[in-house]
Amino acid sequence: MRIRTVAALTGALALSLVSGCGQGDTTGAGSDTVTYWLWDANQLPAYQACAKGFERQNPGLKVKITQMGWADYWTKLTASFIASTEPDVFTDHIQKFGQFADLEVLEPLDDLGIDNSAYQEGLAANWTGQNGHRYGAPKDWDTVALFYNQKLVKEAGLTAEELNTLSWNPEDGGTFEQAIARLTVDDNGKRGDEPGFDKKNVKVYGLATGGAGDSDGQTTWSPFAASAGWHYTDKPRWGTEYQYGDKTFQSVIDWYFGLADKGYLAPFTDYTDGANPANAQLASGKAAASFDGAWMISTYYGTKGLDVGTAVTPTGPTGKRATMMNGLADSITKNADNKAGAKKWVAYLASDECQRTVGGYGIVFPATPDGTRAAVAAYEKKGIDVSAFTEPVTDSEHATTFSFPVTDYAADVYALMRPAMQDVFANGAPVSELTKTNDQINFILGQ
Repeated sequence: MRIRTVAALTGALALSLVSGCGQGDTTGAGSDTVTYWLWDANQLPAYQACAKGFERQNPGLKVKITQMGWADYWTKLTASFIASTEPDVFTDHIQKFGQFADLEVLEPLDDLGIDNSAYQEGLAANWTGQNGHRYGAPKDWDTVALFYNQKLVKEAGLTAEELNTLSWNPEDGGTFEQAIARLTVDDNGKRGDEPGFDKKNVKVYGLATGGAGDSDGQTTWSPFAASAGWHYTDKPRWGTEYQYGDKTFQSVIDWYFGLADKGYLAPFTDYTDGANPANAQLASGKAAASFDGAWMISTYYGTKGLDVGTAVTPTGPTGKRATMMNGLADSITKNADNKAGAKKWVAYLASDECQRTVGGYGIVFPATPDGTRAAVAAYEKKGIDVSAFTEPVTDSEHATTFSFPVTDYAADVYALMRPAMQDVFANGAPVSELTKTNDQINFILGQ
């Protein structure tokens, strides 16, 4: 199994990691220690508090937490699987889950007694493999909403109520496009909906760019594609055919990136992951609004000099709003040094006790309803209204939530779709070219 894993994970990058990224934080921790990796520095204090609670209940066991940035996290985790230096437990992402399950590097968690109904709807079920075994214990969830600069919105003559009742369609963009045009201002002070607007010299874009969105478009085009009735694959989980060749999808992509051609959406070149993401464009005054996830709430509201508000995603042709509902989980590695301790730790992480503790920090929405309520209360104490993120979960009559596509060969899908989507956004390639990419993806899935 180790040979198969190495063969599947390696390539020039992975091979170089074996010699360069040994994990001293994991090896030699001892049988009384559980090693745990996570990537979000903002959540570190909350999980340190959970570790203290766990250690009080489990005398003799210690939790050693290692936190690293998003990009380093996945690179080093891959290297650790190859070099047999993986942590006992790690924070898992649904986008990566399919690949890990296929490579059989995760420990089944069926004996933890995870009850799907104990968590927000849909979260627990996402972590069941094609073999019927569970590989992740629900941790938290997030949705996507529209962040906006309240000062710029007021100057444009728009209100919070208007932004919360926008609608769109791929033909003329609806009231959403009208609002984004209104928020756009050129170097001469002309707005995007006024005669004489110069789209080639824009001072403030109505909408920040989040890049091309790659294969999932979580904080870019996905709310529009889903509210138009489109689905990533032929089945909600473990689909065997992607649908990027679908005419509805391609019409959405054509319209969405077409906003940049009109001067309303910041261009592809304005986005740099890490250096100039959507929130930085808002903070600098280069954009008036941006779609982003709940994990960014504290970042936006904590930006000095930025008076920010949030609104729900716009209603689409289906008559509903839509947002991806992503949910992280905690997974145990198959070769964990302290498997017994790891299972106790993961069970505690998934418990109401730990999730209420995490919720109390007001950083993320924990997976249990009690944990979510604790988070909402914590945000309220900070003066932050998070209803734009919670309403899609509680108001199924007007909104729909959907998950990351969970399939085999997730890394291959990403590798094919990323350049294809960038070509459409950055170079104006016809959206019809995505059909060819989709055929290539489905060919791989059919192997």
